[in-house]
Amino acid sequence: MIAVIQRVAEASVKIEGNIKGSIQTGFLILLGITHADTLEDVEWLSKKIVGMRIFSDEEGKMNLDLNTINGDILLISQFTLHASTKKGNRPSFIEAARPEVAIPLYEQMIQQLSKDLGKNIQTGEFGADMKVSLINDGPVTIVIDSKHKI
Repeated sequence: MIAVIQRVAEASVKIEGNIKGSIQTGFLILLGITHADTLEDVEWLSKKIVGMRIFSDEEGKMNLDLNTINGDILLISQFTLHASTKKGNRPSFIEAARPEVAIPLYEQMIQQLSKDLGKNIQTGEFGADMKVSLINDGPVTIVIDSKHKI
């Protein structure tokens, strides 16, 4: 499971011109799920994300987490994070989980993030054509792969 975490001043996602989810200060997370991911990946990654201290304290050091700043999360599924570009110019998505595997894990991630953060999570819609807007704060972008825990 790969998460691209962007610290944002604001972010939103539109589907067919309608806003599906939006946040102010917090994380926009692009989530890629592979066929080998499990509930263990969901739990580990959620705790890692919620505990991530990348917001500035009064001294300007990245020392604060989402709970401390009362931040929010906008979670977007993105199978293209598992693109293989080893051969040719057309990416292969063979490592991306099929919907029957990915959708339940995506829904579990929403529930786990909500539990760990203590608030509702804003989302896109799995498989939809989405238009994502954001103001990246910093910019700060962190990539976490649950297969690289050690």
